[in-house]
Amino acid sequence: MAKKKILFGIEDKPALPLAILGGAQHVLTLFGATTLVPLIFGPAMGMSPQQIAVFLGCVYFGMGVATIIQTWPGLGSGLPIVQGSSFSFIPPIMTIIGMYQAQGPSAIMQYVGGSLIVGGVLLAIIGYTGLVGHVRRIITPVVIGPTIMAIGFSLAQVAVGGNAANYWPVSLLVVVLVFFFSLVSKRRFFNIFAVISAIVIAYLVCLAGSFLGIFPDGHAAHVNLGTVAGADWLRLNVIMPWGAPKFSLAAVGAISAGFLCVMVESIGDYHSCAFAAGADDPSERQISDGIGAEGVGCALSGIFGSVGTTSYTENIGVIGLTGIASRYVVRIGAVILILMSFIGKFGALVATMPSPVIGGAYITLFGTIGALGIQNLMRADIGSQRNVMIVGFAFLMSQGLPAWVDPNQELFVASFLGNTLGTTVWAVLKTPMAVAAICAIICDSLVPGTPEERGIAKTEKS
Repeated sequence: MAKKKILFGIEDKPALPLAILGGAQHVLTLFGATTLVPLIFGPAMGMSPQQIAVFLGCVYFGMGVATIIQTWPGLGSGLPIVQGSSFSFIPPIMTIIGMYQAQGPSAIMQYVGGSLIVGGVLLAIIGYTGLVGHVRRIITPVVIGPTIMAIGFSLAQVAVGGNAANYWPVSLLVVVLVFFFSLVSKRRFFNIFAVISAIVIAYLVCLAGSFLGIFPDGHAAHVNLGTVAGADWLRLNVIMPWGAPKFSLAAVGAISAGFLCVMVESIGDYHSCAFAAGADDPSERQISDGIGAEGVGCALSGIFGSVGTTSYTENIGVIGLTGIASRYVVRIGAVILILMSFIGKFGALVATMPSPVIGGAYITLFGTIGALGIQNLMRADIGSQRNVMIVGFAFLMSQGLPAWVDPNQELFVASFLGNTLGTTVWAVLKTPMAVAAICAIICDSLVPGTPEERGIAKTEKS
């Protein structure tokens, strides 16, 4: 396969002005999607606009630190790969929010932090010890497909009922703009920044409507800039801003499926990033270090009051488009993220985003994530009756079982003779992606199938 045309290789250091522009490009590329993750959790936890602003700063700081670790050879993969807030953690963290809703936003974030620290440490061990190679043998495309599908499609109610339906005209404007910029427009700028461009335009429409009185105070599309004026310029509390992490076996169990998806997705991203950068395929050691670094990044995110981070596919696309594969440039982008995290008013401005704007972005992003799961299945023999039955069973269970499990926590506590174990099993089984992964792994491991059917023939030969 021909190598990509590269202007600056992984080891190159462009002049500082170009490096800053290149780093800013990476930040802008991830900004739209990765900012939406805390904007899902904040309202779900009942955070105030001021708390959401702080939360956004925590996320940017965690992403910047995780990116620097990942790009450091020996500590991470050494590839020019950006770490961003992961959609894989949305379903499990929503489960944690449901478990501790009554204790308030700060307590929820303490439990999220504790689960990220435990899960991150375990992921780091799996990576740095080389155990990831053994785990990969049971994580086939037949498993990955329905698990990723469950991530995207299980969030339909969050996208529609919780946000877009609050005011459909604005939400549909975002959807139409994303489709236009990404699929119709011939301008590369809009192709690259389709989501963020759509969000900015819709936000400006809401802002103008608010000033003109079309969207009065209390309207779903109203923008209130009062919180921005009252926000601090600098945010300096970066270590445990929500309080000391709290550790719960149930929370760790719920988030485990998120770490499984992160590991699988990232291995694929390392290969994609190496190809886009014109480098050889990543070695087993690079992959192991990369997964280890992701674990360290997630554990630190728990300490920084952030959410879990993982490699960002969108930024790999930037390398392919620009030919700038320098890890130095990516680190500059990480520094920009860290600097952004300290600007309190910036987070406060983002926190004023109306829910219909967020809902429109969710519709396009969550649908795309679900479709990526289908795309992953194409690496296996999707015409095989074996695979069709396994995928269909796993995906159906992911959509149906959690709805039954959710209201029956007491049944699980009684069945497993203990509150801790029962609540943990309950938390895992009410998470759609966890159910999909468990069902697919069991069926794919036990039902006979050829390597070609399972989509692992190339892996076993390499």
